[in-house]
Amino acid sequence: MSSMAKPNTTPLPETSLIRSLTLADATSLVIGTVIGTGIFIKSSTMAATLGSPLWVMVAWVFAGLLSLAGALTYAELGSRYPKAGGEFVYLREAYGDFTAFLYGWTRFFIGSPGSIAAYGVGAATFLSGVISLESFPFGRTGCAIALITFFSAINLLKVSTSGLVQTALTIIKYFVVIALSIGLLFFAAPATQDPFSLFTSSPLSDPSNQSFHLSSFLSAFFTASIAALWAYDGWNGMPMVAGEIHEPKKNIPRALFLGMSLVLVAYLLVNFGYFRAIDWQTILSSNPSKNAAALSLGAVGAKAFFGDFGIRLISIAMVISALGAMNGSIMAGARIPYAMAVEGLAWKKLAHLSRRTSSPQIAVISQFVVSVLLAMSGTFDQLTDQVVFASWIFYALCAGALFIFRRRSVPEKDLYQAWGYPFVPILFIVLSVLLLGNTLITQTHDSLIGLLMIAAGAPVFWWMKRKPN
Repeated sequence: MSSMAKPNTTPLPETSLIRSLTLADATSLVIGTVIGTGIFIKSSTMAATLGSPLWVMVAWVFAGLLSLAGALTYAELGSRYPKAGGEFVYLREAYGDFTAFLYGWTRFFIGSPGSIAAYGVGAATFLSGVISLESFPFGRTGCAIALITFFSAINLLKVSTSGLVQTALTIIKYFVVIALSIGLLFFAAPATQDPFSLFTSSPLSDPSNQSFHLSSFLSAFFTASIAALWAYDGWNGMPMVAGEIHEPKKNIPRALFLGMSLVLVAYLLVNFGYFRAIDWQTILSSNPSKNAAALSLGAVGAKAFFGDFGIRLISIAMVISALGAMNGSIMAGARIPYAMAVEGLAWKKLAHLSRRTSSPQIAVISQFVVSVLLAMSGTFDQLTDQVVFASWIFYALCAGALFIFRRRSVPEKDLYQAWGYPFVPILFIVLSVLLLGNTLITQTHDSLIGLLMIAAGAPVFWWMKRKPN
């Protein structure tokens, strides 16, 4: 049967979820969850960290290839265990209940709600460039909460409805990113006569400079890469809804590879466009997280070839982009507490499925509450840094799980096998550890918050194990 054939809507006996998401739905979930707010904001903070367009571009390529390596590794994991919960399932099968619980605990209180909150805050920030939010209850924060509420409500409906919304938003946002890159590359006046002259080494990375220190450069590079990884983050989300994907052994690998490849190409085009059309000082100052009055880099880019009208146009487009990522995060994230409850590692009510829509409504509502609390608690960069640090600990563990599964059994003939095994997964794990170590040193406060949140799950796990049924 073709992967684009009409999906089977028969409830699965083990989960009662319905496999109604097609290859197009799965691919749009990958792209839609990844492309959110980062591509319109993070290049400014990366430029301030690295001091050179050349190294900003290298950091984007590095983060993109690292994310693609992770996606290729996850493709085999998803093909082996096409169940709701994604990473929770892989970690439980490889390391047992304790590690899986800590992951689920972290995703429930930081990972998924943190992403949702950050997208809500980002969408409200972009919307403020179109309309005044001063009269809105609680300003930008109130607007962010309203958006989180609306899209959480959508995810209380059938997953096919959420999937349709996701596909529509993804088409719009990808068109916006490509249109922005085309405008910057071909229609905006260049900021310099020779755009390629921008891509030269900076004093920070020039070994002939007496103030150069390799350790300082590597630390700055990894810090910038963490910022880029937020823009790529979300590629792990689609396997979380594997229990609702049609022909998962085929469509999960295809969707991950196709989706991440399209994102990588789009991101590189946009960033080259930024550096071609926007002068360096403007790039450095285009950071709303540092200056609430500043326009985002995406808005500045649109203004470069479309005038003041471009600011409003791109602001609306960026709102749509953030909302698409939010919808994908809500859809994928709610399947983790659901899967935990099915396995007896969380409150049983979280496994409740609506008889009418077959959606995990209690899990969606619980995730909504935590997301709203996080949206009220921190700035955009604080939320994203905490999410990325906590998430990559478990990304590395999931990659390590593939080696455990390979030792246990040889992949079946119809099972997708990770490209470049064992070198790609090993490289992914090593680079992940280096990134985490650097982040712990350079962003100690946010890193420790992430570690403390993970550790806080340990006593809860042991209490649940000792609690009588």
